[in-house]
Amino acid sequence: MVLSVLELAQPTAPPAGVNTEGLADFLRSFFAPLFLVIVSVVALFFLFTREITRFVQFIILAIAIGVIFYVPNIIEVTAKAIAGALGISGG
Repeated sequence: MVLSVLELAQPTAPPAGVNTEGLADFLRSFFAPLFLVIVSVVALFFLFTREITRFVQFIILAIAIGVIFYVPNIIEVTAKAIAGALGISGG
């Protein structure tokens, strides 16, 4: 009983740094709707001004950025797949 009280009375050290666990998920959930709104407004602008070539270029670029944004480990997976296809083994 006395030992448990003494253990509880010992001060604990504060964490050594800033806790950033979940920061990427928070930022992704915060900026995802903003990204979609901006893409939608710009795409509508290109459609209404009848700039179809620029619209197609913008949509392809927006899809590429969206894939990297929504699936952040896609670059690592793709690089490993390419390295595996070329016969390069990871160290």
